[in-house]
Amino acid sequence: MSIWTTAGRVKSIPFACSAEVLAMLREHRKGETDLVARDGAFYLMAACNVAEAEAFEPTGWIGVDLGITNIATTSIGYRAAGRGLNRHRKRMQDLRAKLQTKGTKSAKRVLKRLSRKESRRARDVNHCISKRIVTEAERTTAGIGLEDLSGIRQRARLRKPQRVTLHSWAFAQLGAFVAYKAKRVGVPVVYVDPAYTSQECSVCHYTDRRNRPDQAAFACRSCGVVAHADRNASRNIAHRAEAAWNAGRRSSAPAPAP
Repeated sequence: MSIWTTAGRVKSIPFACSAEVLAMLREHRKGETDLVARDGAFYLMAACNVAEAEAFEPTGWIGVDLGITNIATTSIGYRAAGRGLNRHRKRMQDLRAKLQTKGTKSAKRVLKRLSRKESRRARDVNHCISKRIVTEAERTTAGIGLEDLSGIRQRARLRKPQRVTLHSWAFAQLGAFVAYKAKRVGVPVVYVDPAYTSQECSVCHYTDRRNRPDQAAFACRSCGVVAHADRNASRNIAHRAEAAWNAGRRSSAPAPAP
C-alpha cells in the first residue's frame, strides 16, 4: 500500500490480512481505502463491490426467530443459545461498574482496554450464526424468512432490568449479516411482520396468548400441539415468508381481453 503523509507519499508499505480477504481485495476492491488508528493499532478499511448472485426459486422456507434467551431459532431445528453471551455481557457490565466506581488511573486504563470487547464478541457470534443459517439455506435451496424488528425498542414494554438486555443486543446486526450473506449466494430473503408469531399455532394457526404458558413452552389450546415456543414461532415466520413470496409473484393486473 501507499499513503499520503506530511512528508509526501510513502510507497510499498506492507500490510497483513487473511488469504481470503486478500483474494477479495484483488478481485473486488473499489475506490480509496481509509487508514484508521484504533487502540494503538492501524487498520485498513477497504470498500469492496461484490456483485449479488441471481436469486434462485426456493423449494422451501426457513423461518428465523430472534430472541435473547435463544439468539436464533430456525424452523428446521437449529438453535443458537444465548446463555454464554448473556453471561459474558453480565460479567462485563459488573466489571465496568466496579472500575468506574474505583476511578483510579489503572482502572481507567483497564476500561480503555476493555472498550468494544463486548461488541466484538457479539459481532463474532452474529457472524457465526448468520453463516450457518445461510449455508443451510443454500444447501437445501430454501429461502429465509426474517422478522421485521424495526422499532422494537420503542414498541417493547419491559421492566427496567430487561431494557438493558434488549437495548444491548444487536438484532439488526444479525439480520443484516444474514441478508448480505444470502445475497452473495442468491438465497431469497423475505421480511415478515412478527406480530403474534409466539402466540399462533403453526399447525392450526389458532392464536391465543394462553397458548404460551411460559417462555420456553407452547401448547395450543385448540388442537393440542405441544412444541418449543421459539421453534413454533420460527415455523410461523416460515409460513408468512412463503405466503409473502407467493403473493409477490402473483400479478394483480386484470387478465387481457380475449
